[in-house]
Parts: sequence; C-alpha cells; structure tokens
Amino acid sequence: MHRFTLTVSLAVAMALAAGVAGRAFVQAGRLVFIGTYTDATTKGIYAFRFDDRTGALTPLGLVAETPSPSFLATNSSGRLLFAVNEIDTFKGEKSGSVTSFAVDPGTGKLTVISVQPTRGAAPCHLALDRTETYLAVANYNGGNFALLPVDAAGKLGPAKLVVGGQGSGPNRQRQEGPHAHSVVFDAQNAFLVGSDLGIDKLLVYRFNAAAGTLTPSEPPSAALPPGSGPRHFAFQPNGKFAFSINELRSTITSFAWDPKSGRLATIGSSVPTLPADFHGESTTAEIVVHPNGRFVYGSNRGHDSIAVFSINDDGTLKFVQHASTRGQTPRNFAIDPTGRWLIAANQKSGTLAVFRIDDKTGALSPTGPLANVGSPVNVLFVR
Repeated sequence: MHRFTLTVSLAVAMALAAGVAGRAFVQAGRLVFIGTYTDATTKGIYAFRFDDRTGALTPLGLVAETPSPSFLATNSSGRLLFAVNEIDTFKGEKSGSVTSFAVDPGTGKLTVISVQPTRGAAPCHLALDRTETYLAVANYNGGNFALLPVDAAGKLGPAKLVVGGQGSGPNRQRQEGPHAHSVVFDAQNAFLVGSDLGIDKLLVYRFNAAAGTLTPSEPPSAALPPGSGPRHFAFQPNGKFAFSINELRSTITSFAWDPKSGRLATIGSSVPTLPADFHGESTTAEIVVHPNGRFVYGSNRGHDSIAVFSINDDGTLKFVQHASTRGQTPRNFAIDPTGRWLIAANQKSGTLAVFRIDDKTGALSPTGPLANVGSPVNVLFVR
C-alpha cells in the first residue's frame, strides 16, 4: 500500500514538474510583435511566442488596442515598445501619432505610457537612436521626419524638430512631392538617414544626441535613379556598405558608406528584385541585411516573394533565390536575432510565413504551417 502511494505520488510530482517546465519554456520563448492596419477585424498589436529551436509560432492574441500600428520598434532591454499610428488626423490636427508602451515580458501585454503627434500625416516608420533618448519618425503624407525626446521610463515628449526635403519625381501619381518613408541611425549614432520616396533621395543628417539636433550633412543627400522611389534603407553591420530598396522600380541600390563624413556613394547599377520573366504588377517593401553581414533580403509585393542576394566584397549584390512567401503582399519581414529564421508578414492574406535560413548561402526554406493574424504589416522580434 505504501509502495503504491509512493509510486503514484512520484508520478504526480513528475507530471507537475513537466507541466511547470513546459510553461517555463513557453514563457521563455522569444516574443514577436505584429503591427497591423486596423479595420473591422483587426484592432492593434498582436503577439506570438517564437520557438527558435523549431520555428513554431504560438499566438498570444491582441496585446494592445491602438489605431493602425504599422511599424514598431523596441529598446535594447525589450521592456519598451514604440508604434507609429498611421493615421492622417490626430486630435483635430493633420498629423499622425506615435505611442510608447511598457512590455510585460511574461504575457506580451502592452501598457500605454504616452502618445504624441508626429507633426505629419501617415507616419509609417520609426527608429530609436543608440542612446535611446530620441525617436525619429517618418511621416509619409507629411513628407517630413520628426525627432521626439524619450525619457528613461519611455515617456515621449513633443517633437523637438521636424526636417525634410523638397522636390518631386517623374511618377506623377506617387512622386508629386516629398514622401518620407523610413529613418535609420548609423552605428556610431552620428547620422540619421531618411528615405524619401517622392523625391528619389536619401537625406543624410548629422545627429547630435546631446543636443537633440539634426543638421543637413555635406552633401545633404544621395540621389537614386529618377522614378526609383526609395522606400527602406539598411546598413551592413560593419558599416562599410548600405542598401536602398526602391519601391517603384523594384530594385536595390548599393552604396559605400563613409562613417566620418556621412557620404553615400553609389556602387555599380541597381539590381532588380524581380525575375526577368515576370511581367505582372509588383512593388518592393522591406529590406534587411543578415546579422552576419553577408546577405541582403528584399520583399516583392505582387510577385509575393523574398529576393535573396549575397554581398560581394565590393558591395555589389549577387542573386541567390526568390522564395515564395506562400501568401499575398509581403509588406514586411524580420530576421530573428540568432540569424537562423525569417518571418514574413503577408498583409493581404493575413498570414505569417516562417523560413529557415541557410547560414552558408543565405537561402530560405519554408517551415511549418502559416500563422494567422489580420492585416499584418510589421514583424518585430524582441531580444
């Protein structure tokens, strides 16, 4: 009788321990946040747990209700999250807004800390500077870039300044004037590069973190071929090269980067992101450089693929692969911090596609089933 009781008790204890261990693993899984365009079925920011052993995504549901959080950023600790609200009117003004949140690492739930206007309509991209005291925002319809202070608790202050370019491009429907589309701080935190789709330029500003100022560099910009429509921009981790993905021409342009002067010099000709035999409608969206600095990835909306390139020693690109995203309109994608996985957000089909990355070639292999989330626009891994 005592032996039976002991056996049962041991079995129960082992089961309970397994359950606790299982819950601990789920809690330990990496958080992934998904920004969306809100509508009747989508209400804000959603979260998943990501298993970087298998590539599996476990849904955590809606973690913050907020209007059209189309792009997200986090601080280095992962305890603060920032989201643009891609709207045209905020509190009666022609402006979008940006919201800061506190992150609950256990549940993924987000608690609003502050909301500020971006002083330009339809903010679509943002970046936190290396000191984490300023947040830069690109206002697409406003055609400008705003710089907002951030305190240690994540509270945003009113925009300290607004800068932008002037001009237009040859595409009369999309380039009638400036359309700021992305912001990136360099590794030394000395410059901010802003992509402007409307005027075919990458605008370069000297950034002073102590004073919170942006001043045009010399030269103040780098030009893209007319009608390119530069959308997003990414530095190679070593800071030697940089790359612009160009929405209207479906190309990627390589640049040499001078970290002392902030000068961007074009390298060779822009390379197409689409196969030569594709004749449908397609535009590019996101560009990401692999953490190892050897590969570049760009998304095609229409061809519905991720174009993969290797980076040559001179900064030019060599085509590797077109990988189908198994869905429609891959607006954004992200590579996990280990460099082994890529998740693509298929906006139109409402799915997330997970890929395993070959560390030798950079090639993508689809893995697991598609995960569902309405109108996914942005994928953000929390370290």
